[in-house]
Amino acid sequence: MESDVIVVGGGVVGLTTAVTLAERGLRVRVWSRDEVTATTSAVAGALWWPYRIEPEADAGMWALVSLRVYGELAAEPERTGVRWVAGVHADTVLERLGSWAREVPGLRQLTAAEVPGPYDVGLAARLPLIDMPVHLAWLRERFLAAGGVFERRTVTGFGAAAALARVVVDCTGAAARELVPDPGLRPVRGQLVIVENPGIEEWFTSADAGSSETTYFFPQPGRLVLGGTAEEDDERLAPDEATAAAIVARCARVRPEIARARVLGHRVGLRPARVGGVRIEAVPLPGGGRLVHHYGHGGAGVTVAWGCAERAAELVEAG
Repeated sequence: MESDVIVVGGGVVGLTTAVTLAERGLRVRVWSRDEVTATTSAVAGALWWPYRIEPEADAGMWALVSLRVYGELAAEPERTGVRWVAGVHADTVLERLGSWAREVPGLRQLTAAEVPGPYDVGLAARLPLIDMPVHLAWLRERFLAAGGVFERRTVTGFGAAAALARVVVDCTGAAARELVPDPGLRPVRGQLVIVENPGIEEWFTSADAGSSETTYFFPQPGRLVLGGTAEEDDERLAPDEATAAAIVARCARVRPEIARARVLGHRVGLRPARVGGVRIEAVPLPGGGRLVHHYGHGGAGVTVAWGCAERAAELVEAG
């Protein structure tokens, strides 16, 4: 066989998994329909934080593994796209978070007077913020440096990959709904507005897990990313003008200068959420091979990428 493993999918989950496997000495290929900077992952605002992801206990463990890796990568932000940035999670109470939160250094409950905008409670944190186009390009180069092969290829099934590798890893995100098929996968539409940064250096979020509207802004190099939405079962990829205006207005309630910031562009992505949470599971393929499913990370793929990649690698190497 030409490869030990073929990873199908070139987003952050697929590339991180491919890097992990290649650096363990396996011969790995990535098949990706899109260039890495054109994947759904490239749209992500990409603040490390376990957001809308299950199962909670596993997700917390995966997130902490990833936090340690991002902490190391932040030593070279220009290369890796990872920086430590301070900010505030509004409407968040520390004691109501999962056990993973006890492992995150520096979390501090704020008084009402310290929380910006129209909020009464909040949590201060200093967390990794990832510039995704830079990070995805860096992951691809790290994968190639480890001996991996990256190929642009549209996949309509896993049979072709199984004929060339003993293990296939399914990191196809939302596309797994048809490829597997898995009717439990549900797209969650996220819309962003990109504006000139009027001098904001800290991130801010207010995200009600039960609402389709969120409020956040992330200072990325050369821009400020405003969000957002979490619209379940909405597959529209075109930006909506009314939604964009509402996003800007919500963010401006926290930092009024945002209302005057020049708009640079709009982004839309479909988060691959799954009923029952993330699926990392090995199933047999005809001929003795294995298919490792690795999808359903919702809006937290960046947050859990390295921890999930370790789990997927264990399944790859198990047989």
